[in-house]
Amino acid sequence: MTQPTEFHGFQPSEETALLRRRVRSFIETWVIPFEDAMIDGNDDGRALKQVQERAQEQGLWALGLPREIGGGGLPFLDYVYVNEIIGRSEAAMVALGTHQTQDTLMLYRYGTEEQKRRWIPGLVDGSIWPSVAMTEPEVAGSDPTLIQTSAEIKDGQWVINGHKWFATYANKAAFTTVFCITDPQAVSHRRASMILVPTDTAGYEIVRVVKTMGHQGGNHCELRLKDVRVPVDSLIGPRGEGFRIAQGRLGPGRIYHAMRWLGQAQRAFDLMCQRAITRQSHGSLLADKQFVQGFISDSVAEIEACRLLTLQAAHELDTGRDARIAVSLVKYVGAQMLHHVVDRAIQVHGALGLTEDMPLERMYREARYARIYDGPDEVHRMLVAREVLKRYQNGQTWDPGAES
Repeated sequence: MTQPTEFHGFQPSEETALLRRRVRSFIETWVIPFEDAMIDGNDDGRALKQVQERAQEQGLWALGLPREIGGGGLPFLDYVYVNEIIGRSEAAMVALGTHQTQDTLMLYRYGTEEQKRRWIPGLVDGSIWPSVAMTEPEVAGSDPTLIQTSAEIKDGQWVINGHKWFATYANKAAFTTVFCITDPQAVSHRRASMILVPTDTAGYEIVRVVKTMGHQGGNHCELRLKDVRVPVDSLIGPRGEGFRIAQGRLGPGRIYHAMRWLGQAQRAFDLMCQRAITRQSHGSLLADKQFVQGFISDSVAEIEACRLLTLQAAHELDTGRDARIAVSLVKYVGAQMLHHVVDRAIQVHGALGLTEDMPLERMYREARYARIYDGPDEVHRMLVAREVLKRYQNGQTWDPGAES
């Protein structure tokens, strides 16, 4: 287990700061100029492959994975700092091999030796993609206790039946980790397990790639699993531990999301400020207009507040504290911050901001997703209020400065 990173008062160490600069330079030079081709895949993936190879050559590949499996070996908090830079481009996540981090770590921590031997090398070097199937169209995705996909043991195999959607990258993946009910009579949070299903298994069907928010292609898949049979040792982790493992995957993942949102917001903010100091309107620069100054000031405040919340949550996770409140705070505060900053940047650019000549229109669409995936805003608000009120009901108070 990696030791917690030495705390530097929410500033990266000199070594991590240098790495951030290297990643920033790589993204500006190799990712942003080719990001449309990499995101849309309209060149059969050639641009992405070339950039991935350069990232590997420069030692910037899979930085958040342990060295013992071929990754960059960054401790959690250092990797969080780097994710802020990776977030400047949607394409950078795949270009630098960070898209598979959560699923690789989940398999590394909970998988069998055979699962690790078979899948982890390809995940680390980027030759295969993972996917996870949790959400179902028939039930509320915000309440995973309602899932209906089931698995039962027959003739020494798990037999899985169910209907999933928003299984991201299932159309590219070598396997899908399926969240399903294996113990229907157990208490609610012990009913489900994680089962690894190779995507070439009989009965595993990709119904369609779901079109979302302007994406005619995309990678969010609807799946049907009909009598899908896999060996009984296909469980990831113990039977009935699906919820616990999922939360262990999602907690750090929400921190990574929030840091990438900060990188995306910073890029939008840079574009907004450059536009403001160069664009004339009604006799003066946009930068001289009070309403534009308000946009800039509000954005600075929101970015800084979100960054501090996110680093605090990352520090709590890194030191083993109960970070549920902190993680939920950054999930919904960060999603709203991203939307507000990108929205203001578009407004300052006027009609240009709505065109594909700028990255802002794509960023705006992606920002709207952030308020839903990995738990909608409302669920995280509810969790924060519930956890805080629970303390008062127990005769305590909420005093974050006194937390240990």
